[in-house]
Amino acid sequence: MLTLTFTAEDALRTRLAISPLWEVVAAVRAMRDPSRHSLHLPWVVASRAALAGADIGLLTDLVTRSARTPDFVTVPPETPVAELADEVKRLRGVAPAQVRADLDASGVRRSPAVRALYEDPEQGLDDLAAAVERFWSAALEPHWPRLRGLLEADVFYRARKIASGGARALFADVHADVRWEAGTVRVTHRPYSHVRSARGRGLVLVPSIFAWPQVFTLTAEPWQPTLFYPARGVGTLWERDDGAADALAGVLGAGRARLLALLDSPATTTELAARTGMTTGGVSQHLAALRAAGLAVGRREGRQVFSARTDLGDALVAASTENRATLGK
Repeated sequence: MLTLTFTAEDALRTRLAISPLWEVVAAVRAMRDPSRHSLHLPWVVASRAALAGADIGLLTDLVTRSARTPDFVTVPPETPVAELADEVKRLRGVAPAQVRADLDASGVRRSPAVRALYEDPEQGLDDLAAAVERFWSAALEPHWPRLRGLLEADVFYRARKIASGGARALFADVHADVRWEAGTVRVTHRPYSHVRSARGRGLVLVPSIFAWPQVFTLTAEPWQPTLFYPARGVGTLWERDDGAADALAGVLGAGRARLLALLDSPATTTELAARTGMTTGGVSQHLAALRAAGLAVGRREGRQVFSARTDLGDALVAASTENRATLGK
């Protein structure tokens, strides 16, 4: 059990952020141990083929199934929606002493590549950054619009939780192993037990595609305490269930029916375009029609607009799914 104690200052400095670098690390872990990440198997199979021959050895040496990943590899994002290029730049700039300290604390096996990183951190970090970029280009970048849309939808949802009920509401459904109790965040980690203070540093909550089904924490200084947790909706990320869309297509048209079926969680126009293969202009037109019919609603968050089904839209999808199941008996 990890117990992270909070002050009023920590509560004020709690924030939500998206980290492409963390997704690289978590995706490597999922690829190395697919039995623990079964819902990502379609991605694992495709990405292993895409990565064939890629030089990512140092990255996979540091992200293993058993040893703790060195903290400098998962530095907390500094901005709400980080870009991989910015995070890789920070990775390259980690102090040599910090690299060695984190390697010593991690227990990672000293492969030749890891030993070289320890002996010459500056060159080793350049090599690691290059491996991260290779993995990203082959395995994650092709899917990033869809993945980012899911992550942004989770951030939007959590931000609304904070606005409506503060920290208690925020942590109420982050994960079964996370709970908020009297000014502390408690995270069930086996087999160890630690009590740490945020010490005015606050907490970064980072939704993740590939963390599922676990949560991960970073609490060691000098980093800001960070909680990585599975994003909402990740369970059906790689599935294609067009049952409800098929049932509604005759009434709404195929495009609008498909979009309505996908709006069970908030999504941006860009994400929906990536998931359906439609143009962003086409998605925008269909969403406008769904909003006009009272089946969907749009909410602005910063520069982006998230669309979601209304209660009427939920009822229509549920009824069509139920009717389809009944007719199929």
